[in-house]
Amino acid sequence: MIRLNINGKDYEVDVENDTPLLWAIRENAGLTGTKYGCGIAQCGACTVHVDGEAVRSCGMQASDAVGKKITTVEGLAVNGTMHRVQKAWIEHDVPQCGYCQSGMIMAVAALLKDKPKPTDQEIDEAITNICRCGTFQQVRAAIHTAAGSNA
Repeated sequence: MIRLNINGKDYEVDVENDTPLLWAIRENAGLTGTKYGCGIAQCGACTVHVDGEAVRSCGMQASDAVGKKITTVEGLAVNGTMHRVQKAWIEHDVPQCGYCQSGMIMAVAALLKDKPKPTDQEIDEAITNICRCGTFQQVRAAIHTAAGSNA
């Protein structure tokens, strides 16, 4: 058993130390907003925040997250108020199939924390998540809208 702090709540999860954090979050904590995409930390569908940094959870062992603060897309909103990135996603109709979006939103939220007004080049360098539907133009527009928001 290991203890994980996810979205401000402690979870006792019965997993092997080398279990990917993704599976501890989805299967043991029951938080299914974080998606399995490729399993090799390339696509970004499984992106969560660990101590405020964007991390691809399929590539991190659950035991490496012990004692750290994990935030999933379910924990991004505060007191029922959507995060500015979530609001911008809706405003720009970003999702098509939506599968990659939770990971994309988490990556963008981390980018805006570090770079409140990113340039297109900084967005291209930081957001390497893959969207098979090709909504990258809407993603960029939503990022700029979120960067201009004070919420």
